[in-house]
Amino acid sequence: MTGTPTAQRIVAAARGLLQREGVAAVHMRKVARLAGISPMGIYRHFTNRDALLQRLADDSFDEITHHWLAMRSGSDVLAQLIALQRIYLDYALAHPHVFEHAFSSHRGNARRFPEDFHARRSPTFNVGHDAVVAAQAAGVLRAGDPWDIAMTLWAHSHGLIALYRAGRFSFDERKFRSFHETSLQRILDGLRA
Repeated sequence: MTGTPTAQRIVAAARGLLQREGVAAVHMRKVARLAGISPMGIYRHFTNRDALLQRLADDSFDEITHHWLAMRSGSDVLAQLIALQRIYLDYALAHPHVFEHAFSSHRGNARRFPEDFHARRSPTFNVGHDAVVAAQAAGVLRAGDPWDIAMTLWAHSHGLIALYRAGRFSFDERKFRSFHETSLQRILDGLRA
């Protein structure tokens, strides 16, 4: 986390609220109180609530990107693609409110496919794209637009996660994880070279 110690306290307080109660609970006065500063003091660091919420989303993107990059070593490109989806699922289930805010909430400045992604403006999506390119170069995945393939893989996991979180599965977490894994294998089987 970067910024002044006060900004870090503000972000930590806001993240805690988001983690526990969801985005609706993140109010500037409440965050200021939890951070131990005056309500007006928060505006020295964040111009408004949207700026603070954007920081929380950006931190989430950075966090998941860090996890993805950490697992990128090794020569098994297919295992890396699978690990990306597993880490995404792990993050979604461990931090449901944070995940929803970062990856499912409408934001006017959210990156849009394809132009923002092709311009490499998404730190998370860049990792997925690069993993697809590596798998294609290794002859594991068939030829095709790597941006489109990366989006297909992401949309698959994201859609299943959204359905699970909305109560559309009767599975417990263990069984849902197993279903997610099997479903992902079906998608990858269809993309194999």
